[in-house]
Amino acid sequence: MSAYASRAMALPKNISAEQAALQYDFRYGDIASSDFPKLAWRRALNAAVLAYRERLGYEHPAGNLALRRALQGYLWRARGIECDITQIIVVSGSQQALDLCARVFVDPGGQVVLEEPCYAMARNVMLATGAMPVAIPCDKDGMDTSRLPVPKDVALAFVTPSHQFPLGGVLPSGRRKALIEWAISGNTYIIEDDYDGEYRYDVRPIPPLWMIGQGRVIYVGTVSKTLSPTLRLGYMVLPGTLAEPFVRCKQITDRHSSSFEQEALASMIETGAYESHVRKMRRLNAERRTAFLNAMAEAFGDEVDIVGTSAGLHVVVWFNHLTGSDEERFAASARQEGVGIYPISRLYAAPTDQRAGFIFGYAGLPVEQIGKGVNDLVQVYRSKFRSA
Repeated sequence: MSAYASRAMALPKNISAEQAALQYDFRYGDIASSDFPKLAWRRALNAAVLAYRERLGYEHPAGNLALRRALQGYLWRARGIECDITQIIVVSGSQQALDLCARVFVDPGGQVVLEEPCYAMARNVMLATGAMPVAIPCDKDGMDTSRLPVPKDVALAFVTPSHQFPLGGVLPSGRRKALIEWAISGNTYIIEDDYDGEYRYDVRPIPPLWMIGQGRVIYVGTVSKTLSPTLRLGYMVLPGTLAEPFVRCKQITDRHSSSFEQEALASMIETGAYESHVRKMRRLNAERRTAFLNAMAEAFGDEVDIVGTSAGLHVVVWFNHLTGSDEERFAASARQEGVGIYPISRLYAAPTDQRAGFIFGYAGLPVEQIGKGVNDLVQVYRSKFRSA
């Protein structure tokens, strides 16, 4: 095997499709099947498939032109991002965006700044490349930029400033400014993963870091949280000088993302169906969030602390009377009773909180099942870990 394959094989295996289905699965990243706009998507996809073409050929590596135009308008309306079409590249999900960034910027042994804790697949793609991760601790305000390393030695930085994954902090303006100044001083680029920017509940939308990035920020977005992770569609907004190397690397990787799906998404954005769907999803997931928080408060009270509640599709729950060493055992016991919960320690390079913590995603369950799942979980907790 190549050195790359050997490094990939050494990483923890986590393929959710290999796990048995559960009655109440709080796996983050999942979306309820009933939420998918089946009729709107079918109409858009049928139109794309039936459209007349003189021949079927390969798409431009940067993506379908109609979709890039539609995304240009959507990003301006939804996130305030003003960019040229040539700066937008359509990718096969945000994971490919991270992989392309690693290919363009990172050589084996190069330093990459990551949040601590961090999205596991971001860490994994950098480790597989041979990068040397530099873990920067996160608190309630996201990454602690005062602890950034000397920038001239860093190939790339990865951040989730609008909703830190998984803890949920929002990077304040002072830290945002410090991060950009750090990147400029070292001629370093920053990946801004805006993975769930459409979902904010108790706070106003946070402007992307890209808007103050001065050409040092690569913005990454996805439809995995608004439509479905099964579609494998995402997008990048690049500083203009980076467009060509990314297009070349994208072409070598998979030529281009699926053309029919790109055309269908373009149609939904152009007709307003996509943004109408996003508004609907925001309302539905706000209901799920409320149901989850109410159920947890009733079941566990002050035995838990819940963070990251103001945005996104997941929260982190800290169990005040359990330790980190209890995480895997609690998760396994819950799974035996049909409840899926996911230890947060898996997302740390080196866990620091002594309490047991878990990431709960609520977007994959109907509202009426959320309380039932929490009730089953508290039964496991009381019977096996802590008596009432």
